[in-house]
Amino acid sequence: MKHVTPAFAALCAVLVAATPALAADRQPAHAVSYGTKAPYQPRQNPASYSKAPAGFTPVFTENVSRHGSRAATDSSDGDLILALWDKAAASGQLTGKGEEFGPKVRALLAAMAKVGYGNLSGRGREEMRDTADRMAARLPGLFGEIAASGEKIDVVSSGQGRAVDSANEYAGELAAKDPALKPLIGATRTDKDLLYFHKSAGGKAYQEYLANDQRLAATLKSITDQPKTQRAAVGVLRKIFKQGFVNGLSAADQVAAAEAVYNLYAIAPAMIKESPGGRGWGLERYISRTDAAWFGYLGDAEDFYEKGPGFSDSDITYKMANVLLDDFFNQVESKRSGTSTLGAELRFTHAEEIIPLAALMGLPESTKPATPGVSYTYDNNPWRGADVSPLGANIQWDVYRKGTQYLVRMLYNEKEIPFKAGCKPVAKNSKFYDFKELQRCFGR
Repeated sequence: MKHVTPAFAALCAVLVAATPALAADRQPAHAVSYGTKAPYQPRQNPASYSKAPAGFTPVFTENVSRHGSRAATDSSDGDLILALWDKAAASGQLTGKGEEFGPKVRALLAAMAKVGYGNLSGRGREEMRDTADRMAARLPGLFGEIAASGEKIDVVSSGQGRAVDSANEYAGELAAKDPALKPLIGATRTDKDLLYFHKSAGGKAYQEYLANDQRLAATLKSITDQPKTQRAAVGVLRKIFKQGFVNGLSAADQVAAAEAVYNLYAIAPAMIKESPGGRGWGLERYISRTDAAWFGYLGDAEDFYEKGPGFSDSDITYKMANVLLDDFFNQVESKRSGTSTLGAELRFTHAEEIIPLAALMGLPESTKPATPGVSYTYDNNPWRGADVSPLGANIQWDVYRKGTQYLVRMLYNEKEIPFKAGCKPVAKNSKFYDFKELQRCFGR
């Protein structure tokens, strides 16, 4: 193990000790209601990671990460609900609790405008730095060897601001913790075909599916147009507005207003660093857990059919992720063949890429599609946006070598997981797989 300074070794020990001893396999029940806006948490204590088989040492690591927590992409939800709030305030139609709601929303909107709509929040930047620290602590020998040998660290993003900033926070943290790495980390480059494929030429059939597939549209409408949606909408609005005001809104306006409240509730945890005193925005006071869970389910249903496993008779939502999975394999093959000068490949992208990649790879809770005619529900399917692609979600492959043999270990949100069914590990219950075996079982 080269170039592992006492300070770096101490950092590794601190990071392992600081990770929750009981990291959850899944998000806490209430966090599921945030859907893919759920803040990131690592899913395993690093102290419990498996040791590589005897004689194998790490020679390469690669990841793909969703950007960290961010502000809402625009102010439309806040604008919509504040217009109603102002109207109700002028006519004395606010509840006692509702009187506090408008100022809270205005403060949240101001904070998001200051961060920049769609941009990384303070929490998002911290998520990226912390994940980088844990990667370095997991593989001190590898990063020490990179620094000693002069191998490079390639950093690539979708080119979208929050992905670029996530990449820079992540790479910057690696350099800050070990300055010897700094000259070896390349400037963040853009590859939209690889990391924004849902809107690139490779996603043309997918874009057509979103725009024109009648079955998709009918399925999502049937899920949303349930009596429970209307009841939940009224439940949300009654916390803010008096009954008469709520009754004066059309059914469609009730749902739209309640969705706006839900969307603000869901994004608020991502903005906690910008809240007064860092204590949070308190928007959970305006939506019950039951109603939040329902609107969270509606959001999950949309993501499931538009980005995830989707319908059992179609792979349109995830086959385009092959470009990214191919890159994972190509990077390892280049390392094995001796044509790579890289010690690490770091990629930064979006939920629209992580969710289909998870389905394509057969990651836990990401593989079960819906039978046509039987709608996705929480009762019949384990897929949850908060588990599959929370803010900061990541998939990582660590590559180990002994002689001419290469092994790969995968982590999903920093939890060691097996590869898909049909791939055989090097030993029963091992999380390490021969790279040739992975090529075989993935048809590469």
